[in-house]
Amino acid sequence: MKGKNRERRRKFFAALKQIRPRPLDYVVIAVAVVIISGFSHFALQRSGPARSVEIQSEDGTFIYPLDTPREVHVHGPLGDSIVVIKDGGVRFTDSPCRDKICIAAGILTETDDWTACLPNRVFITITGAPLDKSPVDARAF
Repeated sequence: MKGKNRERRRKFFAALKQIRPRPLDYVVIAVAVVIISGFSHFALQRSGPARSVEIQSEDGTFIYPLDTPREVHVHGPLGDSIVVIKDGGVRFTDSPCRDKICIAAGILTETDDWTACLPNRVFITITGAPLDKSPVDARAF
């Protein structure tokens, strides 16, 4: 078995050595890298500084400023999730869900960061001021 795999690898690398890229191949690769980099920069561009936190639940959507410390009890189908806003960040501190993944997400501080307690149907996202007045929104959820 070992000898068979070794022979396959040898044949594969021998065939790989015979492939010779042409000059146009390098041009195509360079153009692809530039296009992918451009789209990635646009899609991952952050908004301005974080200003508020948006909490969505079955009861509605609530917006709180990040500069005012508070503890928010958000009602969901399983019970109350406790969300703490403090020191410019937000996090779940308690939730009635089984796995507690929402609590493990930790403190959110950056614009467009989000976490959710899916079993309790609570969604938290940090919002901020946009960098420009562009009508295009690269964020989707």
